[in-house]
Amino acid sequence: MPKMPLTFSLGRHVRADLTASLVVFLVALPLCVGVAVASGVPAELGLITGIVGGIVTGLLPGSSLQVSGPAAGLTVLVYTAVHEYGLSALGVIVLGAGLLQLVLGALRLGRWFRAISVAVVQGMLAGIGLVLIAGQLYAMADATAPGGGLADLAGLPELVVRTVTSQTALLALAVGIGTARLIAMWPRMPARMRVVPGQLVAVGAATALTVVFDLPIHRVEVTGLLQAIQPPGLADAGRLANVGFAATVIAFALIASAESLFSASAVDRLHRGRRTDYDKELMAQGAGNTVCGVLGALPMTAVIVRSATNVQAGAKTKLSRVMHGVWLLLFAAFLPQALSYVPTAALAGVLIHAGWKLIPLKELAPLWRDHRGEAVVLVVTAGAIVTTTMFEGVLIGVLLAVVKTAWAMSHVHISVSDSGMGAVRVRLTGNATFLRLPRILDTLEALPQRQVELDLSGVRHLDHACMTALQSWADQRNAHISQPQAPRPTP
Repeated sequence: MPKMPLTFSLGRHVRADLTASLVVFLVALPLCVGVAVASGVPAELGLITGIVGGIVTGLLPGSSLQVSGPAAGLTVLVYTAVHEYGLSALGVIVLGAGLLQLVLGALRLGRWFRAISVAVVQGMLAGIGLVLIAGQLYAMADATAPGGGLADLAGLPELVVRTVTSQTALLALAVGIGTARLIAMWPRMPARMRVVPGQLVAVGAATALTVVFDLPIHRVEVTGLLQAIQPPGLADAGRLANVGFAATVIAFALIASAESLFSASAVDRLHRGRRTDYDKELMAQGAGNTVCGVLGALPMTAVIVRSATNVQAGAKTKLSRVMHGVWLLLFAAFLPQALSYVPTAALAGVLIHAGWKLIPLKELAPLWRDHRGEAVVLVVTAGAIVTTTMFEGVLIGVLLAVVKTAWAMSHVHISVSDSGMGAVRVRLTGNATFLRLPRILDTLEALPQRQVELDLSGVRHLDHACMTALQSWADQRNAHISQPQAPRPTP
């Protein structure tokens, strides 16, 4: 008798997980293909990363309900790396990033990624979203993007002119806009219709329309699963000695890790089950990326869209994410040619919608009102990614966040009480650091030439530079005022 409830519970969990895995598979399929095409690599490589994310990373401990695969957030970085170093180098980059993640996890540094400013992460995602949208607007019109955030944005007027003068481009644009619009409207559909994911419905409808009317627009090129696999070679491995190449590997590892662990934090808020072990999750991501690197596939991260879908579909254990990888494997093995009917404009519509969701428009106004400094960090980080590169933009954002925090932590209040007779009372409260030293000294040097009582009891932190400057000021004042009691800083 005691075993019956357990058996019933396990059976119920299996059914719930299998149902959830099918829903996640239907969401992941168009995203895997779309991210690969947008990254400038064969569509099959996106499926391979989804398979590894489900079966390999899905089996490992860390986060039980989080789902991994190719992410829109790394599309820009992958496209730049492939454009600069070639497709053959992608495996080395992803392999190196995976090994670095394994080392970081083994050193128990996973939890430290939570210390990254949320404004920097939101700015990073917003910048990625803007660059992704700009690049996919070209794909939506069956055109080739110039490459690079600023170049893509600068070329949009010319793209508009070329599109309105080309019937083929207008057809592709209509398919792409229709796809994005249907995805955006799908959450407002009746619940019984929303059982099927909007991304799949939109891409399926666009594909059917293209096939039925034989529209002369670009479609996904299929090379075959085995043919798409390109294991890294020794020649590409030698590029790790190049500073720029090594920096790209580090950028992949850090950005993928930050996105995965922030996703884990968000997923933990969606369910009441076991919480994420950040160090183990980082190692699971590293193991997955190591396998992806060996296969020459796209890098993986935990993807909030799939993870949230997994939770909302009723998943209970990691079986759901593992089975989603199995469904992807079966599709890639037996139905890869089905991808050749999918219009690239439809996939561009999927990614434009995904890029738009990365931009925190609703959070920006409240953030500006309540935490203006954080809003500035967010906007500057996003702008830096658009105008420079992903890695440089994130570094600028992190540096600005550190400067903002240092400035905020150095806040000090100076109050002067002078009755006109006797000693002048000066009280400092807050954090007296070198950043506020010029203001402190200006106030002290402007005091009348009388005895001064300097009260530091309200100071929470007094750094060495500030203490030395106050001592020097007191010594100079003692030398010029002939009072019996010299002004000295008192604790």
